[in-house]
Amino acid sequence: MFRQTAFGIALSALVLASGLTTVPIPNYPSTNTSTRNKLLSLFSSQVAISTPTFKTTELEKSVFDEINRYRASKGLPKLTLNANITRQARIHSQNMAKGKTPFSHQGFERRVKAIPLRYNSAAENVAFNRGYSNPVDEAVTGWINSPGHLKNLKGNYNLTGIGVATNNQGEVYLTQLFFHTR
Repeated sequence: MFRQTAFGIALSALVLASGLTTVPIPNYPSTNTSTRNKLLSLFSSQVAISTPTFKTTELEKSVFDEINRYRASKGLPKLTLNANITRQARIHSQNMAKGKTPFSHQGFERRVKAIPLRYNSAAENVAFNRGYSNPVDEAVTGWINSPGHLKNLKGNYNLTGIGVATNNQGEVYLTQLFFHTR
């Protein structure tokens, strides 16, 4: 969990919420913020945390590029970035970073309905991390290694939107929405 850096030891944490699709999963509990808070509180009082500054639009583009490289490596068509989808993903990441909404898929249906598209299916991946020099690599690797997130990454989708937000604690929140349009 600790990573040695040129600046000393920094806390690194990656938390993923289960990949969400438009198909409900009966009796599946929602992710709550207590898991994240417990994970962070284990180390934060004893470890100095470096708080890097990230350019969120560059991180969004990096997520988009990495996901499309992954899809291409699996023989899947690349996704097209959509500004309306990105806007909703960005709002969700910003709300999580500001603490206005918990780290979760809460409001997924509302986000999807706010996008003026006719679609057959939609899905969402979210990630949270702190202390990594490359939060995009950590999130994408985490999604690839998680069956629910991987299902979304490899799904029959043609459009995507990615939103990234950070806060003063150095936390990075990532949201990727997937759509298969009619």
